[in-house]
Amino acid sequence: MTHKERPEGQILVIFGASGDLTKRKLIPSLFHLYRSNKLPKHFAVLGIGRSSYTNDEYRAYLTNELSTFGDIKDADQKAISSFINMFNYLVMDPSDMNEYPKLKVVLEELSTTNNINENYLYYLATPPALYKKIPLGLKEVGLNKDNGVKGKKRIIIEKPFGYNLKTAVSLNHTLMSAFKEDQIFRIDHYLGKETVLNVMALRFANGIFEPLWNRNYIDHIEITAVENIGIESRAGFYDEVGALRDMVQNHLIQLVAIAALEPPIKFDADNFRNEVVKVYNALRPLDKEDVLKNVVRGQYVASGMHESYREMKGVKKDSRTETYVAMKLFIDNWRWEGVPFYIRTGKQLPTKVSEIVVHFKQTPHMMFKGDKNERVYNKLIIRIQPNEGVLMRIAMKTPGSGYEVKDVSLDFTYDKLGGVPTGDAYARLIEDCMKGESTLFTRSDAVEASWKYFDTIIKEWEDNPMIPLYGYPAGTWGPLEADKLMNKGFTWTNPCKNLTNTDLYCEL
Repeated sequence: MTHKERPEGQILVIFGASGDLTKRKLIPSLFHLYRSNKLPKHFAVLGIGRSSYTNDEYRAYLTNELSTFGDIKDADQKAISSFINMFNYLVMDPSDMNEYPKLKVVLEELSTTNNINENYLYYLATPPALYKKIPLGLKEVGLNKDNGVKGKKRIIIEKPFGYNLKTAVSLNHTLMSAFKEDQIFRIDHYLGKETVLNVMALRFANGIFEPLWNRNYIDHIEITAVENIGIESRAGFYDEVGALRDMVQNHLIQLVAIAALEPPIKFDADNFRNEVVKVYNALRPLDKEDVLKNVVRGQYVASGMHESYREMKGVKKDSRTETYVAMKLFIDNWRWEGVPFYIRTGKQLPTKVSEIVVHFKQTPHMMFKGDKNERVYNKLIIRIQPNEGVLMRIAMKTPGSGYEVKDVSLDFTYDKLGGVPTGDAYARLIEDCMKGESTLFTRSDAVEASWKYFDTIIKEWEDNPMIPLYGYPAGTWGPLEADKLMNKGFTWTNPCKNLTNTDLYCEL
C-alpha cells in the first residue's frame, strides 16, 4: 500500500465523544484529513458518550468546537457542513455491559446506510479506567472479531498504558483477550511528529552521520521535553500520575529509542518495533543507589505571578507528585556502552521546547583556541518543537588575524521547504490506523519492557519517603541538583525563553 492511497470505507467510533481530547485533537485532525482528501470515500463517525445529545445537537456542538480548536480560517461553510454531517451520536454508558447490544444495532445500521462493510475503528478517548471495560464490552457482542474483507476491527488506546508494570501487563492481557496484537494501536502523538520521524532519515539516509553515531564519536546525548505552563485543568489526573508516568516512561524513552536504535533491515512495523524493544531491553538496570544518584525529581513552587503546584485546584496540599524529572541512563550494548543519555521533562519552565542534542567528542588535539579560550564541541540539535528543524554547531575561524575559532551554525528548518507543512501528528497517526499501518504505534512487549525499567524508580519513591523532592521556582530550569547529573565540564542545553519559528538556535 502506498502512502497516497486512501483507506477503505470504515466507521470511526469515538468513546468519550464530548471530552477534551475529542474536541481539541481528534475533530481538528479529522478535519485536516478531510480537507486533504485522506479520509475514506465511504466514512462515518459515531460519537459515544453519557452527555445527552441528538445527532443535530452534537453536530452543532462540534461546529462550535471546530471553530475554536480547528484550522478553518480559509475553509468555506459548505466544506465544514459536509464534514460535520459525517458525525452521529449515541447516548451510552461504556461501563455498562448491557448497553453494547444497542451499539451493535446502531453500527449495523450505519454500515448499511453508508455502504461500509462493517469496518470499525474504535478510539478510546476516555479516562484510563475504561480501557479494560470497553474492549470486553465490544467482545461481549462480537464487535471485536476481525473478519478480514468482511469487516476489519481495530482499536486505538491513548496513554497511559498502565500505571506500572503490573497494571500494564494486566491491561495488555485484557486487550489481547478481546483483540489480536495487530488490531491494537497504542497511540503516542510524539511518534507522529515529522521531526521525530526525520531522526531516522537523518541517520540512515546520510552517509556522513551513521559512521559517527556510536560511542567512539559521541560523548553524550540530551533529550529535553519541557513546557512553560502548569497542569492547567488536568490536576485530578496529573496529581495521580506525575511527570515520570506522564512523559518519561513513554514520550522521552521513545525518543531515546529512536536516537539509539540499530538500523532496521527495512522500515516496516515488525522490523522497526523489534529494534525499539532491543533498546529498552539494553537499558542498564537501576538499583536503589542509581535512583538516588542518577534521578532528580522536583515540584514547582510559587514565583512571581505563578502559584505553586500545591496551590492548584484539585492538587493535594501535601502532594509529593513530581512536576519535573531529570535522569542519566545508559544503554549496555556495543554501540552505546559508556555513553550517558540525559533526559528531562518539566512543567513551568522558561520555555516550551522538545529537542534531541547530540554532543560529539572533542578533537584529540585542539590546535586553535575558541572564544574565551574554550574548546569547541560539535553539537547536532534536532528540534521537535516549536520550530521544527535540524542544526549543526561547528567551529569556524573568526575573521581577522590569528587563528581563533568560533562556534557557528549550519541549520535547516521546515519552513525553508517552500511552505510544505510539517503536518498534524494526530492526523498522521489516525490515517495510519485507518490503513492498518502499525509502524509508529507501541507494541505490547515495548510497553512492558519500558515499565520494567521505570518500575524501580517508582518503587523507590513510594517506599523511601526520604528521597528528596526538590522545589524549584516556577519559570526556572528546574532544581539545581539536576545540573550535578552532568559529567564534569558539561551543562544542560537551555534554549532561550522567547523561541520563535524563525529561531532554531538560541541558547542561554
